[in-house]
Amino acid sequence: MKRPRWGRIKLPKAERAKNRTKSRVRSKVEHVFAVMKLKFGFVKLRFRGLKKNATQLFAVCALVNLYLARKKLLLLAPA
Repeated sequence: MKRPRWGRIKLPKAERAKNRTKSRVRSKVEHVFAVMKLKFGFVKLRFRGLKKNATQLFAVCALVNLYLARKKLLLLAPA
């Protein structure tokens, strides 16, 4: 008897629901890291000391938050 190809196995409804929940969370988290890497170039770090690297990370995280909220912030800004 042949085994079905990968991806062709029907999962039970409970498993599909779990996968859908995980996928929603994963997509939100991975989007933040994609912006961090692609827009701000935060891919590799040189060892300059833990304090300097932590400061750079916190600054990039703040910039990512502003970048992701830019549309909402522009709507709130007075014209």
